[in-house]
Amino acid sequence: MKGYKKILIAVNGKMDVLTEGLKSVKDEKCIVTVLKVVPSFEGDLGLVGVKNIGDVLSSDRDRLISEIEDVAKAKGAVVTTRVEEGDIQQKILEVAEEEESDVIIMGDGKQSLIKKVLGMNVTAKVVSQAPCPVIKVKA
Repeated sequence: MKGYKKILIAVNGKMDVLTEGLKSVKDEKCIVTVLKVVPSFEGDLGLVGVKNIGDVLSSDRDRLISEIEDVAKAKGAVVTTRVEEGDIQQKILEVAEEEESDVIIMGDGKQSLIKKVLGMNVTAKVVSQAPCPVIKVKA
């Protein structure tokens, strides 16, 4: 990862992207930001028994941050973690610009044919609009 000082690692549900991304930046003097985007929810959560969405989101956010920090610590890395809510592709692009990232590392896992046909490939959308290079890792 020579030449990249500010690295954004966008993680999905699994921590494979983080693990692979941290392998790439090992022994480099980089500023690493790890981003997890959770989709926004609109609707009546009372129908599924959720009384206070703030508590649910806060609990899940804390769990995600802890999991990310545990993986980073195990790899000997120091990272800044951000959990954002919104459109996944848009948030990745926004954070890359805010952080002035030199590169984005994200997963390029298998997608169903339906998602491909409907244009739901987040990685492809980010690659086409990113303000910096995007490195895809198997996830």
